[in-house]
Amino acid sequence: MAFRKALKHTAMVGGGAVATVFGLSQLIEYRKTQARLAHVAAEAELRVPFADEFPSRQAQLAALQNTEEFDVLVVGGGATGAGCALDAVTRNLKTALVERSDFSSGTSSRSTKLLHGGVRYLQKAIMQLDYEQYMMVKEALRERANLLEIAPHLSAPLPIMLPVYKWWQLPYYWAGIKMYDLVAGAQCLKSSYVLSKAKALEHFPMLKKDKLVGAIVYYDGQHNDARMNLAIALSSVRYGAAVANYTEVMHLLKTKDPQSGQEKVCGARCRDVITGHEFDVKAKCVINATGPFTDSLRKMDNQETKNICQPSAGVHIVIPGYYSPDNMGLLDPATSDGRIIFFLPWEKMTIAGTTDSPTSVTAHPIPGEDDINFILREIRNYLSPDVEVRRGDVLAAWSGIRPLVTDPDSKDTQSICRNHIVSISDSGLVTIAGGKWTTYRSMAEETLDAAIKAHGLSAAPCKSVGLTLEGGKGWTPTLYIRLVQDYGLENEVAKHLAATYGGKAFDVAKMAQVTGQRWPIVGKRLVSEFPYIEAEVLYAVREYACTATDVIARRTRLGFLNVQAADEALPRIVQIMGKELDWSEEKKTEELETARKFLYLEMGYRSRAEQLTKTTEINLDTQEVARYKKRFHKFDKESKGFITTVDVQQVLESINVQIDENALHEILNEVDLNKNGQVEIDEFMQLMSAVKKGQVSDSRLAILMKTAEETLDKRGPVTVDRSGGGF
Repeated sequence: MAFRKALKHTAMVGGGAVATVFGLSQLIEYRKTQARLAHVAAEAELRVPFADEFPSRQAQLAALQNTEEFDVLVVGGGATGAGCALDAVTRNLKTALVERSDFSSGTSSRSTKLLHGGVRYLQKAIMQLDYEQYMMVKEALRERANLLEIAPHLSAPLPIMLPVYKWWQLPYYWAGIKMYDLVAGAQCLKSSYVLSKAKALEHFPMLKKDKLVGAIVYYDGQHNDARMNLAIALSSVRYGAAVANYTEVMHLLKTKDPQSGQEKVCGARCRDVITGHEFDVKAKCVINATGPFTDSLRKMDNQETKNICQPSAGVHIVIPGYYSPDNMGLLDPATSDGRIIFFLPWEKMTIAGTTDSPTSVTAHPIPGEDDINFILREIRNYLSPDVEVRRGDVLAAWSGIRPLVTDPDSKDTQSICRNHIVSISDSGLVTIAGGKWTTYRSMAEETLDAAIKAHGLSAAPCKSVGLTLEGGKGWTPTLYIRLVQDYGLENEVAKHLAATYGGKAFDVAKMAQVTGQRWPIVGKRLVSEFPYIEAEVLYAVREYACTATDVIARRTRLGFLNVQAADEALPRIVQIMGKELDWSEEKKTEELETARKFLYLEMGYRSRAEQLTKTTEINLDTQEVARYKKRFHKFDKESKGFITTVDVQQVLESINVQIDENALHEILNEVDLNKNGQVEIDEFMQLMSAVKKGQVSDSRLAILMKTAEETLDKRGPVTVDRSGGGF
């Protein structure tokens, strides 16, 4: 009865009316239930041609070549492109998608990993009375809620703390955050709240105490961006789209319109990047969803067209998990240069970023040392002096190119468009550019609406709202327990598989090899400190992984979490993929080198390695020099001035420590600056100086030699006398 009254009252005064709190909450639940029922009905109508398993990449390429004409050809396999393909195929349009690299290989895998409306955009909307900006935030918050619903295994709400150091800021920030909750409305994840200084430090012990007044905590969403992108692309495959990665557009195909005599885009000439084979893909409509490369495809259509993309680079770093609590992020609303920095727990590590600076368009952006140090400086401003923020703790770093755009249809073409744009050229090329990760679905819907109208396509209404993504069905928060019980997987590994593959985690578990140990029964890890297992490499091939880089960067996230661990895992990954894809020895070597180049340049391994290379000045005092020389000579017993793996192995054997020879080579190679197979005493001193200054941390050789020295010193000299004194 109360529910009916609330519903009647709200219907009378309108959707934005103020109802009783009790009645409004019931109304929200009612609307959510109705929406879920609508989603279930919409999904039931959809045909799923590949419900059991995906067609192979070869089968997808054959479909691209042999289909007489597609309704829609999407160029670009990032979040927006994959979203367009999923939207199109679920409207019963014959759909194709091509991506010249891997799915999510560009900007979509290099984000801050947040699903958010944008607190700062709302602030600008209020301060500048900007309705467009306000609507952009409202749309993003609606899409945030949708993503959390359709991919619950890959996304979750995350509390984010905004520390306050001045009393007057407390009501100011509180009002802004409460407005954020209010704009979200029924899609508000959890209500924001204020913390006292003591409670703020209890939740975030690493926080700087001095002058701290209190803190405000609000909620946004967090996700695994590359896996989310892949889930969207794979979902479109399930529903029948012909999708192929490593398929490049060479040029657009055109035909003359018999009525107007004007040239119209009718497809694209494509090339399989792996084999070099070229073929035509015919389509009634071509959608340009190439992110930072938007202008490249637009110029294929018309060389005279002006650039609309103004790329901006954002750098992020990953540091150890102990820098932040497991379940609380941090927002720095005003850095030294006015930018915003997020400091977030992610995949048991801590991610910090982002910067924002103009850049040129490139497929291989490189994180700069200046940007890395800027982020570290800002982190130091908010963390307790007890926490030493060291350059050597940066485990990975990357740069993503944000495709800011100007509206080609606007009179003022110099002004940056705050949101996204959808434009259609004279020849019919549909371009979707700009926007943000969170709103990929609504951008795709708008793009398809425009394409259908412009090209007169016969299509069903949009069905992507509430459409569960790959892995979402069958997932529950306790799914990992069944994986442990049914397959004998480690608890940590089972949680990882459930959070990565959702309901498809059982398919991965079935492929896991027996370990030969009492526990775990199955699931050999690629590297000991991360829960990624060898079976995931095999499953990655089913998910269209074609290179070792695909596996370390986008099927797993190892390359984004720890470049050194990724480098160690590469030989085994290449071995498994080589067997599965029938690679020659030459191909295996090429894959290993290419993946290591990716880690070295794009994931910050070079910057990490250069911290030692650039340390030409040895900054140690006399006592430290003497102590480290003594330690070095325990290994260099012949006073050669250098040590090799043989020297280290002999010392380790004397204290009953066994290390694999290949692992030992890797440990010494980290410090061997001139790559001559040995570590000179100068190189060792440079290492210890870099460790002292915080430029290098977790050096395995430094820790190994220190531990060995301490063990030897505890033993003392071995006596040669017999028991009882002898004769």
